[in-house]
Amino acid sequence: MPDNLRVVIVSDTHGELDERIAREAVASDLVVHAGDVGSREVLDALQPRAGRLIAVRGNNDVREKWHAGDWNLLDSLPWETRVTLPGGDLVVVHGHHYGNPGRCHARMRRDFSDARLVVYGHSHRECADRLGSPWILNPGAAGRVRTFGGPSFSLLMVRGSRWQVETRRFPLLQGTPAGKRRRAARV
Repeated sequence: MPDNLRVVIVSDTHGELDERIAREAVASDLVVHAGDVGSREVLDALQPRAGRLIAVRGNNDVREKWHAGDWNLLDSLPWETRVTLPGGDLVVVHGHHYGNPGRCHARMRRDFSDARLVVYGHSHRECADRLGSPWILNPGAAGRVRTFGGPSFSLLMVRGSRWQVETRRFPLLQGTPAGKRRRAARV
């Protein structure tokens, strides 16, 4: 693995991926999805041109919500995973078993104390908690459901042992009323 990496981190697409986030993902070295993927099409759209994609299963990633032809892919998604990057390990979970954010972060720090960064989703609310170790990150929702102001993703830049993370939010697309669920074309 190279020492310099551009990692796009998403969660909670629920079968609908914002196309602006898809463009960011395909230009990255690694894409991480923290669950509630919703469809094979989302994973296909996130696949980096020259990189790798890792994803975990969320509480809504169940057979009843996926196309029957994609059940093998769904069943292959782990509930948690870990990837070693230059400078430390990144752990990915969906987070639905961890409860409210205050307790959730303390439990994740205890459960994954040897990691550098724990990524989770589930709440659809972005959060970057760097006050302890490991860092805890929720990129918010990258689809169209409960985005709280627009779809978002996090960008982790790895330069050797130096990590920098930021979350980016796009405005809602015209014609997508805030707070109203609207089905988007699958990508």
